[in-house]
Amino acid sequence: MKAFGSGHGACPGCGLPIAVKNVLESVAPCFVVNSTGCLEIISSQYGKSAWGVPYIHSLFENAAAVAAGIEVALKALGRTDEGPIVVFAGDGATADIGIGMLSGMFDRRHNVLYVCLDNEAYQNTGNQQSGLTPTGCYTTTTPSGKMLPGKLGPKKDMVAIALAHKVPYVATASVAFPRDIRRKAKRALDFDGPKYLQIHSPCVTGWGIEGRQAIPIARLAVETGLYPILEYEYGKLVRVRKIKQRKPVEEYLKLQKRYRHLLKHPRGYEIMEELQRIADENAMKFGLDV
Repeated sequence: MKAFGSGHGACPGCGLPIAVKNVLESVAPCFVVNSTGCLEIISSQYGKSAWGVPYIHSLFENAAAVAAGIEVALKALGRTDEGPIVVFAGDGATADIGIGMLSGMFDRRHNVLYVCLDNEAYQNTGNQQSGLTPTGCYTTTTPSGKMLPGKLGPKKDMVAIALAHKVPYVATASVAFPRDIRRKAKRALDFDGPKYLQIHSPCVTGWGIEGRQAIPIARLAVETGLYPILEYEYGKLVRVRKIKQRKPVEEYLKLQKRYRHLLKHPRGYEIMEELQRIADENAMKFGLDV
């Protein structure tokens, strides 16, 4: 039986099943904890389930704590050889509602792989801003109008937060590069203690794109430098996905309805310049350019 099978209810082009399947292909058999969110809704509808591994749906805020409890219980029962413990949680459950529980799990050094499925907003409840929503983005709580040009302020740096907790393995990935996801998920299990993997996962409805555009747009996020693909081991940056010819940020923005207001808003050019500056700084900081 597949660890994550067909029959789920995801939108065509959704990044979540791509991310989940590639992680599980590398780490199953395992125990899965899944916070409230899109993934829970599409995969565990009443009377059916896409999961072929032991699975528990937690509340929005406590997936990390539930995973920590499973890890301690397995140790007490002498069953640590039955597979790793993996958390799948959205960006809101990770960077906002659940950040306290996640910090506690990191601090107590629980042997858990925590995967943040980053679609950059609370998509399950209709596209509200999360801590990982990027600058300038339209959401229902950061609308574009006379007062605002979309979200103000930067995307929260969860990688830096994980590194500040001395998490031994920290990495980012994208559904545009499934082989990289599989390698990183497998590599993470070589480390004892907490592991953090953040996967950029487009949302077709929230981003205002068509299903067939999801992977090309995810690739563009990387190729512009807006979403750097990084890998840290014991706090040291060990691998970076290089970019042969970095694309202008505007190429990425204009394909998505959540950014389209920037093309006509009085402050739109200012915001696009800011996003380009962020991409340029990422390229310089991490050495993204070949």
